[in-house]
Amino acid sequence: MVPEEILHLYTDGACRGNPGHGGAGFVLTDGYGNVVEKGGRYLGICTNNVAEYRALILGLGAAVRHPCHQLLIHLDSELLVNQIKGTYRVKNPNLKPLMEEVRNLFSRIGNYTVEHVPRLQNTLADGLANEAINRVLARKNHVA
Repeated sequence: MVPEEILHLYTDGACRGNPGHGGAGFVLTDGYGNVVEKGGRYLGICTNNVAEYRALILGLGAAVRHPCHQLLIHLDSELLVNQIKGTYRVKNPNLKPLMEEVRNLFSRIGNYTVEHVPRLQNTLADGLANEAINRVLARKNHVA
């Protein structure tokens, strides 16, 4: 497959405390490493696992807007990777509807693979998640 037919999705969730202030970040790149779309969102108070799921959902939404032949998804959350692959069951009732949303988005994407990557290979998405939290906390501290 040629690089023009491939997109790479990196997502990461972050929390300040668990639960705590959460953020989600994603970076979608083409097969040459050029950023196609990126974003971050503040999530409010949530757990780290919820933040990881929300980041993936945010990134998959972007991937739906940029059709490709193959989407390679890179996550640094071993739990999320194993739940997607079916190695672990989703037992937490708060995560079940999020997994349902992920599966719905997968059905709209077509060909995809999911792999675990070390945190050092996911720094852009991590940075966007943390920036989203920082923006909100800075506003709250400024108002106080």
